[in-house]
Amino acid sequence: MPELPEVETTRRGIEPHLVGQAVTEVIVRHRGLRQPVSETLDSIAGERFTGVTRRAKYLILTMESGGYLLIHLGMSGSLRLADPSADFKKHDHVALTLGSGKQLRFHDPRRFGIFLHLPSGDPQAHPLLKGLGPEPLDAGFTAAHLAKACAGRKIAIKLAIMDPKVVVGVGNIYASEALFRAGIRPATEAAKITRPKLAKLVEAIRQVLTDSIEQGGTTLRDFLNSDGEPGYFRQSLFVYERKGEPCRVCGTAINHAVMGQRSTYWCPKCQR
Repeated sequence: MPELPEVETTRRGIEPHLVGQAVTEVIVRHRGLRQPVSETLDSIAGERFTGVTRRAKYLILTMESGGYLLIHLGMSGSLRLADPSADFKKHDHVALTLGSGKQLRFHDPRRFGIFLHLPSGDPQAHPLLKGLGPEPLDAGFTAAHLAKACAGRKIAIKLAIMDPKVVVGVGNIYASEALFRAGIRPATEAAKITRPKLAKLVEAIRQVLTDSIEQGGTTLRDFLNSDGEPGYFRQSLFVYERKGEPCRVCGTAINHAVMGQRSTYWCPKCQR
């Protein structure tokens, strides 16, 4: 599933190819995504992109008219740049041909993604974005914020940091990895974690996401590669999907459990 680093990698990959480019053709092959592709999407033909930003796992493509596209990659989606003459893949649902001669294609086998056109308004006020917590790499995400969000809550800390109202973009992989770096067991009650530990967790979340984005940055050229697949990074994980394997720090076998219907991994010695 694309998580925040993959979405940020996508943003960085497509931005230089979109900004300043006009849309010359709109092709909608299937509208049946998590929310139907906007009926007004055809109206952006002739418009020019002015920016590509990200909020949580949503991409926001702004246009000269003041409108924007709101895109979510869902569980299996991707954006790639292709030659318009290249054959469409089975699950290519939307294509935007650009004045440069390239074509931006939205691919989503499981159809849980979103591709919406909003002709006006503030993207941050959209119901899908309104009420979200701070970005994990922004100044607003602090130990004080996390302490306030965790106060009086018996919920496991892993589930707390995966709540987008607490902080956005900390998906299952990165929650497990950040908790390992902070030395906190995933099942620990959020309210029982001390302020110094929460400060360490905030820093660990920032670090693991920053490291992942930087690794993704080395593969941006793959947005234009021959097979058209986006260049998502691969990284060496400390605990995720390493059940029974030795901890990379202490050698203890990594534990596994299901928490909130998601696989959870931790080192019983390094995480207290």
